[in-house]
Amino acid sequence: MKTKELTAAALFAALTAVCSQLAIPTPWDVPINLATMAVFLAVGTLGTKGAVIAQIIFLALGAVGVPVFAGFRGGLACLVGPTGGYLIGYVAAALIAGVLIAKLPDRLWRMPLAFVCGLAACYALGTVMFAIVTGTPFWSAVLLCVVPYLVGDALKIAVATLVCQRVRGVVATA
Repeated sequence: MKTKELTAAALFAALTAVCSQLAIPTPWDVPINLATMAVFLAVGTLGTKGAVIAQIIFLALGAVGVPVFAGFRGGLACLVGPTGGYLIGYVAAALIAGVLIAKLPDRLWRMPLAFVCGLAACYALGTVMFAIVTGTPFWSAVLLCVVPYLVGDALKIAVATLVCQRVRGVVATA
């Protein structure tokens, strides 16, 4: 990986960390935050490889204790706790969305559809892990950890799509 690409990935890891702090806490420990929007911005700007590396950097920083996760938390306990599946899901979301953007025809719906599919993977990993760790029945976990987030995530996808469509040409020429 070139220095420029690694630097860009590190910047998007930092953006994910900042967006993780812009959070509304919930009683079930899965905060509402802007981290998924940072993941989508990374995918739309850096492409698959850069976005996946950005999220791996973000997770690695958090795993070693740097307080990059929501609520200024860090450490391995976060990755195996109720929100761990969502955190790991950022990598899956970046990978799936990036691959779909690269494979789908260049149409207006391509990017938002790819982001929705990536988000679905993040929801799946996160909700299953939340249910296992907390002992919550799966459908109750879906009602807690997916349904309340749908409108906000739709807005994040819309904003990320608009920003990426505007910025992509500028970044490619830089």
